[in-house]
Amino acid sequence: MKDRPNILVVCGRNKRRSRTAEYIFKNDSRFSIRSVGLSAKSNRQIGDRDIIWSDLIFVMEDGQASRVSGVFRHLGLPPIHVLHIPDEYEYLDEELIDLLTDRINSTLRIEWGI
Repeated sequence: MKDRPNILVVCGRNKRRSRTAEYIFKNDSRFSIRSVGLSAKSNRQIGDRDIIWSDLIFVMEDGQASRVSGVFRHLGLPPIHVLHIPDEYEYLDEELIDLLTDRINSTLRIEWGI
């Protein structure tokens, strides 16, 4: 992986969970981050360019990992990590921020050394 990897964060509609992750990590010097949604109703719907751009993908639920893997199997997929965060939080909810911060930092530290 390059010095400053590109991290893609995915949730259902890119309204709460993934947008919160992008917001809290947008100025992190360790990596670049982008958020997208799986739904056609998403403000920013995931596409081939997002997959090609990313070095690592975080999704919120197991089903989302399966969907990304299935839809984009024609591309060289980067590693996909499931954060196991249910869709029950509002945008920038304090508990959501804590969960995202802990789980993303833990994965990056343990598995990626950053």
